[in-house]
Amino acid sequence: MGLITVEGIRVFAYHGHLPEEAVLGGHFIVNVWVEADTSEVEKTDDLNHTVDYVKIIAIVKEKMAIRADMIEVPAKRIVDTILPLNKVQKVTVEVEKVLPPIDAYFDKISVTYQGEN
Repeated sequence: MGLITVEGIRVFAYHGHLPEEAVLGGHFIVNVWVEADTSEVEKTDDLNHTVDYVKIIAIVKEKMAIRADMIEVPAKRIVDTILPLNKVQKVTVEVEKVLPPIDAYFDKISVTYQGEN
C-alpha cells in the first residue's frame, strides 16, 4: 500500500453562494491523497501499474471547472471520479477557498471529503 500525495493544486473557478462569485470567480487550492495498491508497480516500475498523478491533476481541473454554489460539491465530484481508478483503495480531497468575500480574519476555509473502496 502506498500513499500518492498531490498537494497545492491551484485553480481559478467560479464556486460560491454569492452571485458575484459566479461572475468574478476566485482562487482555490486542492489537495489530494490517494491510498493505492502499489505492490505491482514496485516490481514492474511501470506507470500503468499505479495511479498517475498527472491524471489526478487533470481530474481536479476538470471537476473544479464545473460551477457549484458550495465547495462540498466539487470536492465530492473529485473523490467520486478518482475512486474508481485502477489500484485506488481510498481517496481524500480537500478544497480550500482562498480569500472568500467575507468580512472576517481566518487562516483557512476548506472542506475535506473521503471515499473508500
